Amino acid sequence: MKTKYGITGLLALASIGIGLFGAGGAAATPQFHGAVADKAHYGAIFQIDSGNEKGIKKTLNNIENLLGDPRLKGKISVELIANSKGFNTYVIGNGFEKRLRHLQEEGVILAQCSNTLHELHVDRKDLYPFVTIVPSGMGEITIRERQGWAYIHPSAPPPTTTQL
Repeated sequence: MKTKYGITGLLALASIGIGLFGAGGAAATPQFHGAVADKAHYGAIFQIDSGNEKGIKKTLNNIENLLGDPRLKGKISVELIANSKGFNTYVIGNGFEKRLRHLQEEGVILAQCSNTLHELHVDRKDLYPFVTIVPSGMGEITIRERQGWAYIHPSAPPPTTTQL
């Protein structure tokens, strides 16, 4: 079988291929496995100000994912601050008690803004008793950020067309 490149041309093409891709046949690319957790301690404060079930689930999932990150095992402190309609996260009988208790057992601080309770006329007795009340949610976030904590505010998933 005759080719238009001839043997010399084919050898030249082969050597170019080896030069570009190395002997293994593929270009060598560095492997990235995520940022390195090189600090002794990290902190993250999650804010929830939405009371809908999807928003609560998303926020709790994000916290669980953070706690499960092997790079941060034994190095992370987490707080969940609820304000505005986010108080629904802590309402007794809302279906989230088991998850919240588990998060608290994992060391997560569960905090509720006192201003919200006052402004929305929410009785403290309507919230899980294991939740801590803080003077203000915005104050809590401000203090934590100044302490070097990451501020995370997951948004609720967008509504479906049937919810519009």
